[in-house]
Amino acid sequence: MGYNPTKPGRPSHVYHSYFVANIRMLLEMEIQAGNPTAPSYAQPELGAFLDGLSDRDRPVFLRGDSHWGTEKALLGAEARGLGYVFKLQQSGNVKKLMGQIFSQEDWVEAGQAWQGREDVLQLSGWTKARRVVVLRRPLRSKPAAEAETVSKKKSKRKAAKQMTLDLPELTYQGIQYEYAVLVTSLRDEVGTIAQHYRDRGDVENNFDELKNQWGWAGFTTQDRKRCQIMGRIIALVYNWWTIFMRLGIPGKHAEAITSRPLALQGVARQTRHGNQTTVEITSMHAQAAQIAGALTKVSAFLKRIKATAEQLTQGERWRLILSAAFRQFLGGKVIGSPGRLADAPA
Repeated sequence: MGYNPTKPGRPSHVYHSYFVANIRMLLEMEIQAGNPTAPSYAQPELGAFLDGLSDRDRPVFLRGDSHWGTEKALLGAEARGLGYVFKLQQSGNVKKLMGQIFSQEDWVEAGQAWQGREDVLQLSGWTKARRVVVLRRPLRSKPAAEAETVSKKKSKRKAAKQMTLDLPELTYQGIQYEYAVLVTSLRDEVGTIAQHYRDRGDVENNFDELKNQWGWAGFTTQDRKRCQIMGRIIALVYNWWTIFMRLGIPGKHAEAITSRPLALQGVARQTRHGNQTTVEITSMHAQAAQIAGALTKVSAFLKRIKATAEQLTQGERWRLILSAAFRQFLGGKVIGSPGRLADAPA
């Protein structure tokens, strides 16, 4: 039935989804009842999704927040030969490790004002010791009056038993630091591991876009399966639109709130003459010239694909389209081929 304390009797749902964060593509999503929100409920479906991929198509490594830094998730990735970068919750043993190393001097730069160092840690629920990367960043000092006000607010929140997102803080040589601890199986250097986890944060923008601009939060029925089908349809359209806009504007991800008015605000007129069909689009948008350039680029590319479609399989056509859409990430290479876009039939 789900769980919704403010609206008894109305079912609530939770979305478990898997993204390629950097290119903002959604791989899979499932809807479960509102009370099984923990990632442990998503792990069986994620495992089934990964097992359904060929070895060549599997991701190189997985990333997740502190709710995924559990023994079950780590063992699942290790059993499939996948790397991982997960954040750890600030348990007693994690804090103990931070207390042991915070005064040491062998910290290295980890980007964006963070410092980092690696260590080995075995938590009480783990079957073996694993590599961890400890990150710290100086906190901005606050005036005494402001610090006192913040302290009072924190005390009131704790008294009301509300959840807080306060990070553990330790002071060294008069500087107060905030800390984060990552567990990883990758052998990359500390700065690279830190950047991998920061890149994971971009997925939060996906949730915002899908909920507020595509309608992921706009429907709830008594039938959870029906909601999941609708949610997957929205996710599929979101992926298609992302690929389409990447073909015209390859340098950035264009969110729906700006890209839909940009590409859809126009009046179209279809004419037929001499067995040829022509569609004329008149845009009323202030950036009509930019729109025309992007759509002309997409149209020319798809015409080249169509001209060579008879010689290509469906999979080969898709690889060319995706290679063109994400050429900023691929460096001009064609997916699954040693060739480059300039040498490809399209």
